[in-house]
Amino acid sequence: MAKRLEFFFDCSSPWTYLAFTRVHDVAARTKTEIVWKPILVGGVFNAVNQDVYERRANPDPLKAAYYTKDLEDWAHFAGIHIGQPAVFPVNAVRAMRGALIALQDGKIVPYTRAVFEAYWGDLQDISLPEVLSLIVTRLGYDAAEFLQRINEPEVKAKLRANTDELIKRGGFGSPTMFVNGEDMYFGNDRLPLVEAALMRGR
Repeated sequence: MAKRLEFFFDCSSPWTYLAFTRVHDVAARTKTEIVWKPILVGGVFNAVNQDVYERRANPDPLKAAYYTKDLEDWAHFAGIHIGQPAVFPVNAVRAMRGALIALQDGKIVPYTRAVFEAYWGDLQDISLPEVLSLIVTRLGYDAAEFLQRINEPEVKAKLRANTDELIKRGGFGSPTMFVNGEDMYFGNDRLPLVEAALMRGR
């Protein structure tokens, strides 16, 4: 049986950017197919992880200081730049609907990378149609047509369905990964465990 790694993700998470950057090498080493599952992580939080809002509103100073260092260390390790966007958290609904369009068109990887780079690298507000237009134009899309496609009912429904699927399967954030079905892993730092499970053929 071919190995499968389902990757549930939202581009508004810096830890997901790290995992996205690193997961391709894991897939190559383990000869695994990645099944991309764009979601809206805010929908997940609202359903099963509302505590995240309280932690954001009242962060622990010591943990917050370490969080910044930890993120910088991981970014250096992964070879990417992760800045501090002025708009955080960001409304990623348009961007994640766009990921579904890119998935249909076989452009999910370059699209997702471009969205991550725009938000976390260039600190652009990816909720804005004009920012998304610039991203997709560079990928060969007609921006007006792309923006029209992301408002189609079936695209909206698919994003909701992916989000609901993750919740039903026990997920609570982004990135969440499933190895060959039901073996769930959460977070960028779980990638070594994901690779080990794929190597075992679980």
